[in-house]
Amino acid sequence: MTGDPRRQPEFSPRQSAVLEEALRLLVAGGEKALTTAGVARAANCSKESLYKWFGDRDGLLSAMIAYQASKVRTLETEGERLTAVSLRERLETFARDLLAVLSGDVSLALNRLAIGQVSRESAKLGELLRERGRRQIDRRARALLDAGQRAGLLFFGDAEEAYRTLYGLIVTDLHVRMLLGEAPVRDGEKRAEKAVSAFLKLYGTDKVLAG
Repeated sequence: MTGDPRRQPEFSPRQSAVLEEALRLLVAGGEKALTTAGVARAANCSKESLYKWFGDRDGLLSAMIAYQASKVRTLETEGERLTAVSLRERLETFARDLLAVLSGDVSLALNRLAIGQVSRESAKLGELLRERGRRQIDRRARALLDAGQRAGLLFFGDAEEAYRTLYGLIVTDLHVRMLLGEAPVRDGEKRAEKAVSAFLKLYGTDKVLAG
């Protein structure tokens, strides 16, 4: 796994399969179902392998959240200069992935569990969701916006404000509504395209608007 927060964590196919099983257990049985013995049994691997790859239970939970966050892509290509077309494509990919992940059973279950812990003395799951989930997604997306500005395609004075605008246009109040039981979005692609178009109208330079 890489230490660069802008890049997706690198899990082997076997580790990814184990994390998928762990996430499935969490959705089905809640946090109590997430034991090293239970994950090892479901994933058909040894507890020793789990400890080697992820450390203790908190390390496993952290890896699960990072793995889930890695599904939101920004399609970084080392050294490639963005064009108006590739910037729009990457923003739309980010928006589609973000909507798909947020509306999935796993993310909804994780967020509901974290909300349920808020009144307790320890809210470790919420902290992990912020640090290993949301902030990792934020950093990669902001790196894309910064690259867009360096390429002369975007203009903003405050990168954080620009990113919050993008996130708000994509997510709106959908996540809150889904956490309260509303059915997941079915028109993610159209929503993504509409959100990106609105963002580029606000922050795109003439190079983008002309396209």
